[in-house]
Amino acid sequence: MVPINSTHRNPQNTRLLGALAAGESSTRLQAALAAGTHAEPGFVDALVARCAIEPDFFVRDMLTWALTRLPSEITVPKLRAELLSERPQARSQALHTLSKIGDPGAWPAITRSLLHDADDEVARSAWRAAIVLVPDGEREVLAAELATQLARGDRETQLSLSRALVALGPVIEASLRTATASNDPAVRAHAKATQRLLDDPDGGFDLAVDAARRVAALGPEWKETTAC
Repeated sequence: MVPINSTHRNPQNTRLLGALAAGESSTRLQAALAAGTHAEPGFVDALVARCAIEPDFFVRDMLTWALTRLPSEITVPKLRAELLSERPQARSQALHTLSKIGDPGAWPAITRSLLHDADDEVARSAWRAAIVLVPDGEREVLAAELATQLARGDRETQLSLSRALVALGPVIEASLRTATASNDPAVRAHAKATQRLLDDPDGGFDLAVDAARRVAALGPEWKETTAC
């Protein structure tokens, strides 16, 4: 493997790194693929920096793949630093990449502020990374923290949260019971829909939400009547 300091001295590598900023997304995609194929540690800074600004989803995904090809002791510290960026995409993509690398040592970087990030895409990425990296002994604490976000955002955000909670398994049930007693009908509905997904992972989220909202709106008496 080429030493880190020699990467930019190689004209071929210089061209490859330059291609990451090309105007055509297809060129950037090929450059990210080549960077992952060659997997030289000297590429890490350019790959991480490009993740923060790359507008194309498929190129971003290839950049993440390229980073997963590098040693985690090189990539994880760089990605953790990105979690402090003021740019939401930098935080979101770093979280996504950390979830793909799966290094347990990155868990302390998944802070409460990231789980509650004001940007929905960053928060969703934090939820996904958290369920991959959380140690077994902290799963219930994570479940309780995620449950505080119930009813947040649009359908996609709520579905992401439900999927994250369901991925934690039965440890979420206590938090969901608490949420179903909330004074907020939207929180109750989202909690009930998540419980339905936990009980039936193949069930439709929209149907579960609709049913849960009817129960939340009409009250427990309606549920008891319909169960007869």
